Amino acid sequence: MAPASAPTSPSTTHHLPTHTAAAATTTRRRRLAGLKWTGARPIPLLISAAVGLILRFAVPKPNALTPKAWSLLAIFTTTVAGLILSPLPVGAWALACLTLAVVTRTLTFAAAFSAFTNEVIWLIVVSFFFSKGFVKTGMGDRIAMFCVRWLGKSTLGLSYGLVLGEAAIAPAMPSSTARAGGIFLPIIKSLALGADSKPNDPSSRKLGAFLIQTQNQCSNSSSAIFLTAAAQNLLCIKLAESLGVEVPNRWVTWFKVSCLPAIVTLVATPFILYKIYPPEIKDTPDAPNMAKKKLEEMGPVKKDEWLLIGTMLLTVSLWISGEAIKMSSVIAALIGLSVLLLTGVLDWEDCLGEKQAWDTLVWFGVLVGMASQLTALGVVPWMSKCVADFLKALSVSWYGAFWILQLSYFFIHYLFASQTAHVGALYAAFLAMNLASGVPGLMATMALALTTNAFGAITHYSSGQAAVYYGAGYVELRDVFKVGIIMAVITLVTWALVGAAWWKILGLY
Repeated sequence: MAPASAPTSPSTTHHLPTHTAAAATTTRRRRLAGLKWTGARPIPLLISAAVGLILRFAVPKPNALTPKAWSLLAIFTTTVAGLILSPLPVGAWALACLTLAVVTRTLTFAAAFSAFTNEVIWLIVVSFFFSKGFVKTGMGDRIAMFCVRWLGKSTLGLSYGLVLGEAAIAPAMPSSTARAGGIFLPIIKSLALGADSKPNDPSSRKLGAFLIQTQNQCSNSSSAIFLTAAAQNLLCIKLAESLGVEVPNRWVTWFKVSCLPAIVTLVATPFILYKIYPPEIKDTPDAPNMAKKKLEEMGPVKKDEWLLIGTMLLTVSLWISGEAIKMSSVIAALIGLSVLLLTGVLDWEDCLGEKQAWDTLVWFGVLVGMASQLTALGVVPWMSKCVADFLKALSVSWYGAFWILQLSYFFIHYLFASQTAHVGALYAAFLAMNLASGVPGLMATMALALTTNAFGAITHYSSGQAAVYYGAGYVELRDVFKVGIIMAVITLVTWALVGAAWWKILGLY
């Protein structure tokens, strides 16, 4: 008889099944991870598509519009819904919607992509490369530190130093997001931590929260002073010109119209915030010393910085004198970029790595192209005429219509997570409504453009710089909304009072 087999220990009996079950669970998890959906967010996608489909097939087409025009309006509505709900990144969503317009034969390929040769869009792209130059050479940091050293003995003076530093580089650095994330947020964090003001901590109110709020709010005014200080400014002018509004010598006209109201709010905002959102620390005697030390570490102005300064002075000079010498702004910008590339201040890898520039090229091109085709097919004129007729039926004067449209354009921004997306979606339509209501063209153009800058800090998602500053962790969300709407109202009222008088002197109305 064969010997009985040895009994199996309890530990051995239970260990193997447990190990097998754990391995099976891990395998199932890996399979599920492999099946995880990484494409468009389903619910925002369905809602965005549904909005366009309902408009196209459930809403009767007005007699004044052709079927092609109605289809394009439906696709554009889907595009705008996607900008708000974000089923995909902005560039990807815009490209998908433009492809739909071509596939459905609503637009030809040439018409759909015609805006990609637009001068203003390429001016915006080149301007992003200029921003890279300020960050790469350290010139942006140097200018900011100089201002801190000059004015930084008190908290209020420190805020003015940072604000003036941003205003100084804004005309050559047309991205408030790049100015915030690349230059001023790192400086503010360093100053705040030096004063023992920490993010996500009660000590944030010592210094950091005040500096963040001040820089965020004042960025709106810095962006409003110069045409080339923000990408949305350039887009506003392009869309206005597509509707027949003449803007002579763009750079000079913009500065002349915007300078007084924007400079008033730039100067007033830090003081107002100092009163309504005061820092716990009133004096910052160490800030000038810190700035002095930082400047010493940076050493004397380097060759690349001098080349950048010279190139930007040349470019801005060409922008200002462009009309007199018959040179467009984009050619002036391309000359400046070529100089930076030829002298080695920038290399081509710097340009290729500037993802925001190429992303902007795609979705700006899509939105501008669609907006232009909506105008060409008669949709925008039809909508503006309907609104104008409605306001006239209510016996609203052009001045009353102007304010109704301005305030509507402003508060709609609570639905948008980008100033440029807002402009691409709604600026042309609101400007056309203004024009149809009898508002003077240049006045309506500039008022809507300045309003676009005014709502840049009303929420933590209202612009790129707002998201950057909120992400630093120094400001609570309720304070973002509270201070945002208070300062926005103050800005609008100031621009209305100062702007109305200044624009009357300039003859805008």
